[in-house]
This record gives sequence, C-alpha cells and structure tokens, in this order.
Amino acid sequence: MTIAAGSDTIQELTVEELRAKVGTGMEISDPEENMLLSMGPQHPSTHGVLRLLLELDGETIVNMAPDIGFLHTGIEKTVESKKYLQGLVLTDRMDYLSPMSNNLGYILAIEKLFGVEATPRAQVIRVILSELARVASHLVWLGTHAIDLAAMSVFLYCFREREYILDLFEMVSGQRMMGSYFRPGGLWRDIPEDFEPAVRQFLDFFPTRIADYEALLKRNPIWLKRTKGVGVISGEDAVDWGMTGPSLRGSGVGLDMRKTQPYSGYEQYDFDVPVGTDGDVYSRYRCRIEEFTQSLRIIEQALDKLPGGPVNIDDRKIVPPPRAELGQSMEAVIHHFKLWTEGLKPPVGFVSQVVESPRGLFICYLRSDGTAMPARAHFRTPSYVNLASLPQMSKGLFVADAVAIIGSIDIVLGEIDR
Repeated sequence: MTIAAGSDTIQELTVEELRAKVGTGMEISDPEENMLLSMGPQHPSTHGVLRLLLELDGETIVNMAPDIGFLHTGIEKTVESKKYLQGLVLTDRMDYLSPMSNNLGYILAIEKLFGVEATPRAQVIRVILSELARVASHLVWLGTHAIDLAAMSVFLYCFREREYILDLFEMVSGQRMMGSYFRPGGLWRDIPEDFEPAVRQFLDFFPTRIADYEALLKRNPIWLKRTKGVGVISGEDAVDWGMTGPSLRGSGVGLDMRKTQPYSGYEQYDFDVPVGTDGDVYSRYRCRIEEFTQSLRIIEQALDKLPGGPVNIDDRKIVPPPRAELGQSMEAVIHHFKLWTEGLKPPVGFVSQVVESPRGLFICYLRSDGTAMPARAHFRTPSYVNLASLPQMSKGLFVADAVAIIGSIDIVLGEIDR
C-alpha cells in the first residue's frame, strides 16, 4: 500500500500502520489495488488547516475521511476560565469570517441569563451589522470558491466589495474584523453619523456588483460543468447529517432560524429564504447568491426604521456608566471599577441561544453558577456538522470534484477546531 503525503513523500505502510498514522477508522475497501492520498493539510482548496484522507481508484474517490484538529484552540474551555465579557473576544475568533454572528449568539445568551433585552435602537443596529457580516462572509465564500475552480476575476471583485464592508465595521468598532462591538445590554457605543449614509451607498452600488458576479458565473459553461450534478445530497440525507444553512437549503429544506425562531427583532423584517431543489454544488451557489439580495432587503428596512434613543439599557449590573459621567460622579466610578474588576455575575441557571450564521445554525449554551465566569460554555457550530457530510457527497466523484464540494459547504476551520 502507498500513501502520498502532502509533503510529496511516498511511504509504504500497512493498513494498521496507516490507521495509526492518520488516526482514522476509515474502512479501506481495497488496500492492495487502491491508492491512499493525503490531501492537505496545507492544500489551499481545503479552506483552512484540514486534511482529507482519500482512497482512490485512479482519480475516483472510493472513500474519504476528514482529519481535523490541526487548528485546535480550546476556545470553549478558555471561555470557562474567563469573565463573561472577556469570553466575547474569543467568539470573534471561531468563525473569523463572520465574527459579528458569533458575538450576537454569545451576547444574546448572556442577556437571556440576566433576563434582559437590548434597547430597540441596539437591536436594529445589531441586525444591520449581522446582515453586513453575512454579505461579507458570502463574498469570501464566492471569491475563494470561484478561484478554486479557476475563476480568478470573481475572487478579486468579491474582495473589493468586502473591503468596503470591513471599512464599515472599522467605522463603528475601530476594528476591521475582530470588533467585539456587541456588548451585554447593547453595544460598545452608538454608530457615528456617517455610518448610515455609507451603508446606503453600499445598498446603491452592490446590486450591480451581484449582477457582475452572475454575468461571469451563472451561465458560464465551465462553471456549470464543475457544479451541476456534483456533490448531490438529498434533503432527507442533509437533515439526517445535521446540515444547516445554505448547505441544507440547497437541498430543498427551507430552515432559517431568522424565520423559525426569530431573535433580535428579525420577526419585524420582510425577506425570503432562498431554497434550492437539486442539492448539488450549483444549488448551494444559487442559494448564497440570492441571500445577497435578501440581506440587502433586511438592511434597507432596518435603516428605514432605525429608532432614536440609547443603545444600552440602564442597568449598572450589566452596562458600565457613560464615560462622560466618570469625571462627575464617584458612584459612576465605583460602578465602572466593580464591573471591570469583578465582572458580570448572572443568576444561577442555563440558557441556549440560536442564531442563523452565514454557514448555518449556531448555538451558544451557557451555564451560570452565579460567579463571574461561566460554569460551562459550549458552541454548536455549523461548519463542524456540515463537514461530516463531505464523504457521502464525494464518493464516486473525481478528486477535482471534492475541491468544488468543499467550497460549496463553506467551512471555516476556526469554528471546527475549537
């Protein structure tokens, strides 16, 4: 038996030695005739530090086993050793292409522990930024997915538009990506005056950019050949595997937590949930492209209804006093000092909060023992579950098709290896 490793070295291994080396229980159907190929972990099309062990008959995939853990950070246990607010910055770094979504799920869970809700203005701003994050994440997905299949121009165009959104994030939080802008009880601060005009400018020009992507890909014969009928999974199988997000909706199952379990005021917005029919790479592509337009609809409605008022609730157990009060009130200084040194102390209990991230269903589970640090923190992330279906979608296809399928489920290894 031979195994071709990612370093281009070839070793002769027995089946037992191979399994010990790769740490997987993958059933090898024909160890004498078939080749075992280690794809990754540095292969660019694996979208992170992922390795795929492939059993090949020529170029046809007979079996596959994803091998994860190269990026493991121990985020969940680290959150349990930090104060609640300190844990917020760690959620930024799981799905690092859409940190606002993780922030929102974590913050809503903390607010649920305290039994409070953010102000109406803060909720609307959260929706605007969450949908901008969805668009930014889908832009990275489309650009990298296209370049995996040799469409260079789309990659450059997508990252051009993403830069504009990152500038908007920097405008409100001071950071392009890891802003930690959502806070328990509201936001870090109110949005600046030039934020709304900048977002409306984005709403004006982005539809024409979507049309550009469509002109390059939608009817491109090479794109169609690489995506149509490739990586098919039925709606029933997708549900059985626990898939969520556009990867599930591409198979005809219209599950979207913004509709089925609305949070942060999503029930107030009119939008559609794009659903595919074929369950292939192309259907998943179509779902995400159409989600661009639906996110723009939500953002426009949110801007039109953006209320005035404060962005933080008036609760000194959760929200620090305004900075302007610190030079005038000793009581404000005391509250500020206690909040930042002792931390938030929610009542004893446990909560589960779900949000619809760009990749699917994200659940934050928190258990409080009444101290300033969570007794238990757990995150159900969509990439981890969606990746599990990759072997089923890839069997009987070519290695090149595996590249297209990986791109179509849009995994982020940061939220898999946590």
